[in-house]
Amino acid sequence: MPALPEGPGMSRSRAVILAATVAVVAAACGGSSGSGGQTPPPSGGGGGGGGANPCTTALTASDTEAGSVGLVAGGQSGAVTDKKVLVDGSPRGRALEALWMHDAAAQQRRDAAASVRSQSEDAGARAITAPAPVAEDIGDIAILPDTGNLVLPANQLDIAGSGLRFTRSGPAAYTITKIDNTFRSTLGTRLTLNDDDSAQNDVRFAFPFYGTTQTTAFVNSDGNITFGEPDKASTERNVARLLTGPPRVSPFLADLDPSAGTGRVFVNAAADQYTVTWCGVRGFDTTQTVTAQATLLPDGTIEFKYETIQLGDAVVGLSPGQTGTFTTINLNVASPATGSGALGERFARSPSIDTVAIGRAFFQTHPDNYDQILIWTDQRLIRDAFAYELTVANEIRGLGVDIYDLSHDFGSGGRLRSVVVMDSIGKYPDDPNQKFLGENTAMSVIGQEVGHRWLAYMEFRDHTGARSDVLLGRDLAHWSFFFDSDASVMEGNDIEDLGGGQFRTIEAVKRYSRLDQYAMGLVPPSAVPSFFYVESPVSTKAREDAPQIGVTFSGTRREVLVDDVIAIHGARSPSSAESPKVHRQAFILLVSAGRSTDAGQVAKIDLFRRTWEGFFLEATEGRMTAITRLR
Repeated sequence: MPALPEGPGMSRSRAVILAATVAVVAAACGGSSGSGGQTPPPSGGGGGGGGANPCTTALTASDTEAGSVGLVAGGQSGAVTDKKVLVDGSPRGRALEALWMHDAAAQQRRDAAASVRSQSEDAGARAITAPAPVAEDIGDIAILPDTGNLVLPANQLDIAGSGLRFTRSGPAAYTITKIDNTFRSTLGTRLTLNDDDSAQNDVRFAFPFYGTTQTTAFVNSDGNITFGEPDKASTERNVARLLTGPPRVSPFLADLDPSAGTGRVFVNAAADQYTVTWCGVRGFDTTQTVTAQATLLPDGTIEFKYETIQLGDAVVGLSPGQTGTFTTINLNVASPATGSGALGERFARSPSIDTVAIGRAFFQTHPDNYDQILIWTDQRLIRDAFAYELTVANEIRGLGVDIYDLSHDFGSGGRLRSVVVMDSIGKYPDDPNQKFLGENTAMSVIGQEVGHRWLAYMEFRDHTGARSDVLLGRDLAHWSFFFDSDASVMEGNDIEDLGGGQFRTIEAVKRYSRLDQYAMGLVPPSAVPSFFYVESPVSTKAREDAPQIGVTFSGTRREVLVDDVIAIHGARSPSSAESPKVHRQAFILLVSAGRSTDAGQVAKIDLFRRTWEGFFLEATEGRMTAITRLR
């Protein structure tokens, strides 16, 4: 059963933030109709259904007609060489994702509670009211037991072997009906796509989509089609990405890798239909696959068809892009459902953390005097990152981040600025200073997530006078591999200039650089020395890669001044003289339902807490103090 149903399959999340703000917050064969009874639009271009799934033959064919080559596969754009050593994804849009997930889960709990109350009243029993949260601190670690209110339930995928039709019911609204899953038989040309890749193709008719006409589409390796721009990022494939990215048709938004195994992606761009098929494409770093097809028709109708799906985590739906509203649809309900704006369903094989509920529970029993809360768990609950941060409010100008405030949604009276999810304490070494994740230690991982409250989003004026983002690496929220960031904890390298256009990385993820400290409000612009990046690097590495010591490469050294950053974003306001030098944090342990608090885990978190205070002081050159005591 889907985890988030309401009525015929829909619940609407409130618009929680302006789309312009959300965009920078943080780091589918025409078969017979299903139960909706709707006659399908005429198909063409070899799109007739019937017979075996064409992917069966395509996956065993020795040669297929060559089509477009992806940006990454064609060498036009860098790709992350090892995603398994990356710490987190982009903080951008995370607050929106957290609020949407909380609202959807809260509606589910309300529906379940109403059902229980109704059954109790019918039986003459008295309804039971859940107890209020009780503070259970152990030393300086806040303990929050989950009683079914702090962890979001799984939503098992249930669309394999089915088909879906999205029919326009207005300029920005669709009616969704179930249809059969017969694939269009003509797959077209094969696209050569790497992991996190995208290929551009013409749509041979004017396709109406959310009030605009599209004639060009980008087929992205991660199970979706976008308009206006490609999407080949390595960030989480979640509702926030569906909402805040470009306009998107998403038959199966997930971390897929067409370059692994025997999976293939095809596009058939005919005059009367545009069909993309993912045949047996593997998920990243797994042998589990998905076979799905998306078809766009000239009247604006969209069809998704599914055969085998072994993967369990995906977002299925449509989005106009740059929006803050998502309508949750139960896609496995027989009766038609209608929604406007971005709509669809999020499938998740495992439970996940409800950061909004945790924030509210914490502040019910603790004072509102924390800038940041760090959440640890007693078992692994996040799957698409190692750890992550979401910025819930920002009042600082000059960082490359908009001004907004969602702190009240997280239970704060206005002081909270950031929430960090560190996940299971068990996946970190007992020694907080031991390297274990690429060049990272537990302390540098905390340093990166804490740093996302301010960093790293800065662009600059380059030597030609143009605006540039080449200081930035992965997701434009971490420093570039080729930026000499003095081994910033924000995925930074310290780069040695060997002369003659040769360079070598000599240190990584050790501190907050002077540029970092400027963003944090610790030093004035005059205290930031010039820094450099390597232009046009000749290297096996991409700018999005995780830092690594001992890598040599060549290129052109380009000097940058902090004034070049200020020329783009304006001066930091408030200035360093007006900014706080104390950062108040709370360390929280989420105890899973049915479990008791583990004293060993509490002791380990407390060791990390105490070690972190010293690390942070040293990393900021003594300019900022982290206070992590609860009292």
